[in-house]
Amino acid sequence: MKLTFTKMHGCGNDYVYVNCFVYQIDDPESLAIRLSDRHFGVGGDGLVLICKSEAADARMRMFNLDGSEGNMCGNAIRCVAKYLYDNKMVTKDVITIETRSGVKTLRLSVENGLVASVRVDMGAPVLRPENIPVKLPGDKIVAAPVTVAGKDYQITCVSMGNPHAVVFCNDVAGLNLCEIGPLFEHHKLFPERVNTEFVKVLDKNTLEMRVWERGSGETLACGTGACATVVAATLNGFCKRGEDVRVKLIGGELVIRYTDETVFMTGPCESVFEGTITV
Repeated sequence: MKLTFTKMHGCGNDYVYVNCFVYQIDDPESLAIRLSDRHFGVGGDGLVLICKSEAADARMRMFNLDGSEGNMCGNAIRCVAKYLYDNKMVTKDVITIETRSGVKTLRLSVENGLVASVRVDMGAPVLRPENIPVKLPGDKIVAAPVTVAGKDYQITCVSMGNPHAVVFCNDVAGLNLCEIGPLFEHHKLFPERVNTEFVKVLDKNTLEMRVWERGSGETLACGTGACATVVAATLNGFCKRGEDVRVKLIGGELVIRYTDETVFMTGPCESVFEGTITV
């Protein structure tokens, strides 16, 4: 079959988007692996299906490079909102999108009839270790000492729909993330693997971050990771709750606000091109 798709990205976190209001995709896991390949496919960090929903305006399914399905993707959900609005599938500036981690509410910023940025209510962070999950004792894991491949780290663990381990350090640019990332991802502490953020605190309202995502490797940005990073920075006393924090990523910047009730993420979303591929 010939499959029409749209390539989109949020801060360089790029996915192949397919409108499942039109198509029925029976094997999204293998399709994600094929389309995501940057040499023999379209190229991207994964595949996103935009589906009908009985609980919201639409439903998002996201598949990583290795075909595994993610519970949530902060950058992808903004792009799904843009796709829905720009293609006149919704006409409201506040919409809802169903994910595997619940229904999210999104507020759209529109310029010249097209969505330029989106604020997502990501919900309250999960801090209890058994719900993240991470195999460490306590009510929450803040600056907990762990040893990974013989090296000592301090991790703060948060789930924003996906499990995250946040490590604060003085140098993120010089990290050999291709070596360190898989060691965290597959560590025995994390029964469902983990996304790992390495973060430098620039000031109380600015963080610099690199991320290793489970199933995808290093990406240019991670929306849930940026949210987890600000939550972790607040728990460690580096940031103040209720204030906007800029998270500087390789592919751009996100603005995160961690309140008493929820976490808001605001960032850009861009269409790159549309195409057709035979599958």
